[in-house]
Amino acid sequence: MYKIKTSASFDSAHFLAGYEGKCSNIHGHHWVIEASFSGSDLIHEGTQRDMLIDFSDIKKEVRAIAKSFDHALICEVNSLKPTTMQALKDENFRMIEVPFRPTAENFSRYFFQLLSEKSLPVCSVSVYETPKNCATYEVD
Repeated sequence: MYKIKTSASFDSAHFLAGYEGKCSNIHGHHWVIEASFSGSDLIHEGTQRDMLIDFSDIKKEVRAIAKSFDHALICEVNSLKPTTMQALKDENFRMIEVPFRPTAENFSRYFFQLLSEKSLPVCSVSVYETPKNCATYEVD
């Protein structure tokens, strides 16, 4: 089995609605997405001969995900009052609502799903909130 990986990062803020602790307040992270791809066969012909997949293809997709979340406030749908959301949008804050609690665990699964939808041979995605804390989602 061959395995390759790439990573990309983004800076954004989030909070955990309903959490009892300091993470219930808006705070930021330098998030790192580390995606691994695997397969048992290499490409046999063409310019990608003897590659599992071209690094440029996986880098492009992982970087696109990171770029889409960069410098935004990420919040769970309906975790802020509609008037608060509107006030932030009126101030031109970049808001991203996600249908899940924005934890590293949920992001790892969500990013895994996004890469899978691109028909990439993704086998795991780790999301780092800090250099020492990460969550990983992988196929069984």
